[in-house]
Amino acid sequence: MNKIECTLCPRRCKVPEGGRGDCRVRTNVGGKLFSLVYGNPCSVHIDPIEKKPFFHIVPGSTAFSIATAGCNLHCRYCQNWQISQIPPEEAHSEQMLPEEVVRQALKNNCRSIAYTYSDPIVYYEYTIDTSILAKEKGLLNILVTGGYIEQEPLIELCKSAHAIKVDLKGITEEFYKKMSRATLQPVLDAIVTIKKSGVWLELCNLIVPTWNDSDADLRQLIRWVKDNCGRDTPLHFSKFWPMYQLLDLPPTPNETITRAWEMAKAEGMPFAYVGNIPDHPGNNTYCPHDGKLLVARLGYEVQENHIIDGKCEYCATAIPGIWK
Repeated sequence: MNKIECTLCPRRCKVPEGGRGDCRVRTNVGGKLFSLVYGNPCSVHIDPIEKKPFFHIVPGSTAFSIATAGCNLHCRYCQNWQISQIPPEEAHSEQMLPEEVVRQALKNNCRSIAYTYSDPIVYYEYTIDTSILAKEKGLLNILVTGGYIEQEPLIELCKSAHAIKVDLKGITEEFYKKMSRATLQPVLDAIVTIKKSGVWLELCNLIVPTWNDSDADLRQLIRWVKDNCGRDTPLHFSKFWPMYQLLDLPPTPNETITRAWEMAKAEGMPFAYVGNIPDHPGNNTYCPHDGKLLVARLGYEVQENHIIDGKCEYCATAIPGIWK
């Protein structure tokens, strides 16, 4: 059958001649794997960097954001399922080669390029080539990913990335299998590798009612992050809204998100955050030394910023992140 094993992600798809992998965007042509989405984004936007969310990367800046069709995860609550869960021929794509992505980012005064919406893992070659050019031009490369990737391609990806946000969707194998027919351990391994690489890391956990919202699950996740990534790693807790295949569940109560945020703070993580709840104090960044408000946010808007040259304006405590 002339099958080829794809070594990009833990699914290790064995792709037959003319067939495709689980992500729908890699095909076997004459015994070689080809990407069907290189240079063909189906989503191009300029976003506030806070939307990703990145809270410790140049607050108030904009990110030139791109995505192609396809994904190697199939999350039952995916908010971008219209592009992530379809083959590329069903997407309304445009041609935009790496040089043009960088040109447009610079033209629109964006500080960064974000590889986002679906997952940069499935448009891996496009991400690599674009990020190398972007880095040469002084742009930051920020990746938003589920982290379902093998170690060798991840290490290569980290060479041109400045920051990566991983969606740590749960902390049990049972959850990952139920949520996306995936496995947890490769995601944990990827997170540790990113942290060790020196690339700036932020994590996000979407809390889904009855699925991953127990105190035991939240505490286990928080402690794993603290023990394996360090207490200064930003950890975002986001509110679930009924989406895609999970329309029968209610939105996450605000009290649940607040409880997770408070648990992380109690575990000694000063940069725990709350997402999808505007006006919540968990939207803001506070100095871990004196507790002063450093970055005030309302939704995706930065209203105050008291981080000067990477330090607290009031006590000069260094705040980890990329601030210019």
